[in-house]
Amino acid sequence: MLMCRDLAEIASDYIDGELSGRQNLSVKMHLMMCKDCRTFIGNLRASSNLLSAHSSGKADEEFLRRIDERVAEALNDRQNKGSDSE
Repeated sequence: MLMCRDLAEIASDYIDGELSGRQNLSVKMHLMMCKDCRTFIGNLRASSNLLSAHSSGKADEEFLRRIDERVAEALNDRQNKGSDSE
């Protein structure tokens, strides 16, 4: 019998339709009996749909370049502070 914690681990795969027939049946049986997991799956599905609807799928190259620069600056600053204390 599938337990709630087990369902939580495979919920994303269930929503994406990536489970085997046996696993899928086990999830459906559990959902028939467990109101909390039905709510959880419903919320996860809604969140997934919301993210998909508002995601362009392509990152802005300029934005990524600026992030890379800031990370490099922060790492450089950290290294310089470490060198100063030695």
